[in-house]
Amino acid sequence: MTLKSERDVSYGREKIFRDQIVTIGDLKDFKEDLLQQLSKIVADNLTPTKKWIKSAEVRELLGISPGTLQNLRDNGSLPYTKVGGTIFYDVKDIQKMISKNKVTALTRFDR
Repeated sequence: MTLKSERDVSYGREKIFRDQIVTIGDLKDFKEDLLQQLSKIVADNLTPTKKWIKSAEVRELLGISPGTLQNLRDNGSLPYTKVGGTIFYDVKDIQKMISKNKVTALTRFDR
């Protein structure tokens, strides 16, 4: 007679064994691993792949018209570099402009 550590209950195609019980520590370790992996994925996707982008890409990124982009250049809000007939924008300058114009939300509901 052999002793099995196998339960009679099976879920799907896999059977559950006693040594496969999940502890709170296992869940905490899983959570930490998952958060680290997600943080890395988010950081990798937020990091721009290019340092310089063209006007069309800036307009698409910000959802603005050519005229609005021209105004940002004219009033000095968005620095640019012109090489030949092509205008380039530093991604860091775009991020600075967005951060500079950030408006904080109200935290109180006073009326």
